[in-house]
This record gives sequence, structure tokens and C-alpha cells, in this order.
Amino acid sequence: MRVLDMGTRVAAPFCAGILGEQGAEVIKIEDPDRGDKTRLNGPFTVDDDGNAYSLYWSVEGRGRKSVTINLRSPEGQDLFRRLASVSDVVCENFRPGTLERWNIDPSQLDPRLVTARISLYGQQGPKSLYNGFDHNAVAFAGLTHLTGQPDGPPTRPALPVSDYLTGVFAAQAVTSLLYERDAKGTGTGGVIDAYLYGSVLRIMEWTIAAYDRLDSVRQRTGNRSNNAAPLDNFQSRDGRYVCIVAVRQAVFELLCEAMGRPELLADERFATPKARRLNRDVVNQTVAEWASGLDAAAIEERCLAHGVPVGVVYDVSDVMADDHVRVRGDVCTVDDPVIGPVRQQAPYLRFDGDPPPAPAGAPRLGEHTDEVLSSLLSLSSTELAALRAASII
Repeated sequence: MRVLDMGTRVAAPFCAGILGEQGAEVIKIEDPDRGDKTRLNGPFTVDDDGNAYSLYWSVEGRGRKSVTINLRSPEGQDLFRRLASVSDVVCENFRPGTLERWNIDPSQLDPRLVTARISLYGQQGPKSLYNGFDHNAVAFAGLTHLTGQPDGPPTRPALPVSDYLTGVFAAQAVTSLLYERDAKGTGTGGVIDAYLYGSVLRIMEWTIAAYDRLDSVRQRTGNRSNNAAPLDNFQSRDGRYVCIVAVRQAVFELLCEAMGRPELLADERFATPKARRLNRDVVNQTVAEWASGLDAAAIEERCLAHGVPVGVVYDVSDVMADDHVRVRGDVCTVDDPVIGPVRQQAPYLRFDGDPPPAPAGAPRLGEHTDEVLSSLLSLSSTELAALRAASII
């Protein structure tokens, strides 16, 4: 399967990247002058020549070939249409209407193509032409309103959740349409309208149903829950945080054993899940007081010994040092063509239990232009030179 990644930044490239890590050939189409904007995103390291190099790009640009084409020119648009005719999938996240202006929208491409069109608000609708980013999507879908402490302001999630989540949904939809095209024999692809806020809205659990039937507007609860206790990130004596989830009756009884507090079960405030929900502040505070007298490792050890779900809140240094991560192969070494070997998160998922091979490093801008255009479109060196002289590639 051949995928043309003509996206920028995160969502569409991530969709293409997932397909690439599952075996597709991914060709990234970039502007000859600027390339993908992710190349300019920090944090930066320094290459052998002392130039700044984006580690963001090193991760999100990996596993694909880079071809530079000026899509604003008729000649570049013709090259793209020709490449699309020998490909299976196109991933893009331009503002709706952009491909139409460039004469390379799905209606003008091979009908066998599956096109994943990713945007903030979708291809149609009153807000479809609004400009924006992940921040806007998670705010519009209601997730920002639910994130943070109850007495604090709404908080943006630390990562671009809607970008990555939409990329995942879009990649799954791509495989679905390819199955219809090939396995079911329809012979035609289709267009996927994947919009950032929609992926977040889909994972909002019971929020809309509760508003519809109960006129309830869900609010922020921080690390706790209004529906069950104990559940929180509890601070340990050594200043770390430990996540403990003991809301089920059997598990709470095990936690009481781990804490050496079996008498809590005789207290009517702690006796049942309903009672603990009604008295959740007292329940969580009781566990917090116990946790504050122990180091994080001791809390984890006691909970594990009694079968209580527990985990120390990790930062990246903890993740990298964890034996489970190492044994599972969750971190791989990618050979970046600019900065050499660099450890990154490994491809996910895996088949037959084996970690997939490390992807190729993120390409230099236009690194594969001649290779791809000569092999797929049979362009001669003379033709390539003429296109380069005219700033088409």
C-alpha cells in the first residue's frame, strides 16, 4: 500500500505514520521552500554542523520518504495527480477548500484512492472554514472544561489529544475503506471527513447522555471521581505521587489490609461503595494520610502485595528506566539521518506479540524527490533538472 502524506504538523502525518508503521510505503509531499512546519517545532538539538534540529520532527517525520512539490503551481499539481494515480491513500489536513483551489481534491483524483481529509471542524458546516488547532478542538468538544481541579480554571491537556486521536480514527477508517475496495471488490475508495473536535467528542463517555436525560452539566473533578472512592494520585513521604484505584468493594477491602486499617470496614462511611461515594472526601483523605507517611516505593510494594491497583506517577526518566518498558521493547533506537541514533517510542501496536522493527529516520527535506519521481513517474534526469530550475520541485 502506498500512502501520500501531504499533511502538516500532527494529525494527517500521524495518520500516515500509523499506516507506515503497519507496513505501508509513505511518501511525504512537502513544500520545496519550507517543508513540513513540524521541522521548525522545538525542542531542538544540534547536528554535527552546529545547526538546530527539531526532535519533534525526528519523531513525527520518521518512516517516510520526502518529496518536494510546489502544489500551488499547475505543474506541481499535475505531478501530484500522477503520483496519486499510482497510490492508494492520500492524507491531508489543509483548510477545507484548499485542495479544490489547487485542482487536486478527491473529485479530480483516481476514484480508487482513499482520501483522509482532516480539519478542525469538518469539510462542511457553519464553522468549517474557521482556522484553529488542537487547543480549539479540545475546548470546543468539552474536554478542556472537564480537565483540571474543581476550584481551578479549565486546563488544556498537555498533549495535542485531538490531533493524535483523529489520526488514529482516520487510519482505522482508511483500512475499512481499503477492505471494501479490495476484499469486497468495489474497486473504488472514498473520502473520510475526519475532524479534530469529533474524535474528542466521541470519547466523552456519558457526558451528552447525562445532559439529555438528567439536565446535568459535567464538571471538573481533578484526579478524583464524584462517583467512587478512593481514587486519586496520593502524595508520598518522598514527594512523589502514587495512583491508587480501590473503588470496588473487594479491592477496597484489600486496600484496608495493605494500610493495616481493617477497622475501616466497620465504619458506616466506608462500608459500601455507595457510602464511600457519599463520603468520598473523607475516604480519599484517609488514604492520603496513610500514603503521606510512606515513600512511593513502599506504597506500591504494599498495594501490589495485596492485589490493589497501584502505580507511581512516572516522568520520562522513570519510563526509560523501567524494566517492563525495556522487556516489552516500547522504546527503540531510530537512525536519524541528521543526528544519528536517537531513542524514541517504538511503533504501536504489534502483531504476534513481537515488537515491529524500528522505522527509518525522518528524512531530510526533499531527500527522496528524484528517487520517487524517477521510479514512479519515469521522469528523466533532464526533466527533473528542468522542474527544479523552475522551482516546481
